[in-house]
Amino acid sequence: MKKQIIAGHLMALFVAVVWGTAFIAVKVLLEDFHPIEVMLFRFLIAWAALFLASPKPLPPKSLRAELPFIGAGITGLTLYFILQNYALKFSYASTVGIIISAAPMFTALLLWLCRRAPRPGPAFFVGFVLSMAGITLISIAQGEALDFNLTGCGLTLGAALCWGAYGVFIELTETSGCTSLQVTRKVFFWGLLFGLPFIWLNHLDMSLNRFAQPVLLFCILYLGLGASALCFAVWNQAVVMIGSVATNVYIYLMPVITLVASALILREPVTLFSIGAIALIVAGLWLSQRKS
Repeated sequence: MKKQIIAGHLMALFVAVVWGTAFIAVKVLLEDFHPIEVMLFRFLIAWAALFLASPKPLPPKSLRAELPFIGAGITGLTLYFILQNYALKFSYASTVGIIISAAPMFTALLLWLCRRAPRPGPAFFVGFVLSMAGITLISIAQGEALDFNLTGCGLTLGAALCWGAYGVFIELTETSGCTSLQVTRKVFFWGLLFGLPFIWLNHLDMSLNRFAQPVLLFCILYLGLGASALCFAVWNQAVVMIGSVATNVYIYLMPVITLVASALILREPVTLFSIGAIALIVAGLWLSQRKS
């Protein structure tokens, strides 16, 4: 049991590292692609990779049995990415990143309301406040502006709430008898299916000739294979091993990973202010993982 818990935490940490660096690939792709195009291409690549890894047919047993997969696909993939992308049109990226990082709190509260987990204790909320303070300091240290545009903040809160709901739906899939890989494949199928209408709503052409550029091809493969197919499968397995609440608090580490990746890849400076912010985030993560 102890080895399983350690493995679950390591899996969540691995995903946080990959997701924390994925922003660089997204930033490169957005110079040539619409945000919805990036989302759909990465979903399609992820589903194809998961299908090849586990090609066994997975027909729905019944509508009721399929509802958790449908819910996870809509909330954790389609709505989460669309709300987050559109929020960036109204608010600064720093503001969106801070509010999105509140997702672990929504996960804990929703699981408690659904009677899937005990009520979060004081240590969880103290850790949440410390981590939010650290994430805010990182944005300030990087010279990024913060704003409180009502539309942007509302869309971002909706995205954070969707990710919290995703955690609940993933826990509900545990009784389906599917492996973590199969669960992820079904979730990506529904996420992709509900994302397709946005091609026509946004009048997208989805042309593939842009991938003739090696950099763009590498970035979309990194997002589709690494940050989506692999990471969602690993993340869902971590949820099975240590629970949604313990897994989701690793979202707090993503700004730290982004900061380190920016320093190593983009040569952006790391200040003492940023180091203090990292200390706050790590302390908040530790407190949030405490049982008492």
